[in-house]
Amino acid sequence: MTLTSATGRAIPVRIEINPRAKRLILRLDEQKHEVVAVAPSKRLVKDAARFASERIGWIESRLALLPDQIRLAPGDRFQLFGRDCVISLEGEGRRASLIEGDPLVLSLPGDSDTVGRRAERFLKTLAKQELTAAVEAYCGELGVDVRRVTVKDTRSRWGSCTSDGRLAFSWRLIMAPREVLEYVAAHECAHLLEMNHSSRFWAHVERCRPAWKRERSWLKRHGSKLHAVRI
Repeated sequence: MTLTSATGRAIPVRIEINPRAKRLILRLDEQKHEVVAVAPSKRLVKDAARFASERIGWIESRLALLPDQIRLAPGDRFQLFGRDCVISLEGEGRRASLIEGDPLVLSLPGDSDTVGRRAERFLKTLAKQELTAAVEAYCGELGVDVRRVTVKDTRSRWGSCTSDGRLAFSWRLIMAPREVLEYVAAHECAHLLEMNHSSRFWAHVERCRPAWKRERSWLKRHGSKLHAVRI
């Protein structure tokens, strides 16, 4: 549905039903620049819509804080390892490649209509490689074993750890400075020892990343910019 703010702005609101929700909830979908109104059941959908309408001022103010969206298209710039990177269709053959320079150049020879999907595929592969290497290093440091490493396009978490040793990460971490990616990898490896955020857990993180507080702070301040990149 679409709401109209006091300033005349059209505000998109998506209604979702989540039986696990214990109450009506509003959250931002930073990737789509939408607000999501969550209802615990179908019978509360109208209540969720009214809940969002009554908070249109708050919604508009929060959306205004989101960074402008960036699309992965020829000539566009985005961040890779925390550095400027530009997408180019020039290059030999059809193999994607990363060219060192200032800015970095992501060469994606081929059809411009598919550049977004091909860029995403390249970045996910690169993220998997970098995160797997970081996980292996920190598992060695902590003396633990990982069962599997995967990358996804998660919205609410940068990383996760299951009780059976499976680690998952957001591929968008590849756009952050390398030390931030390393921090998230160390964070999830520490969960292989402590499935909590106790003082013991943070001691494991600090053993791997002495500057983890600064690295975590960067992600809190700039994480929305990583979600602003659209395919």
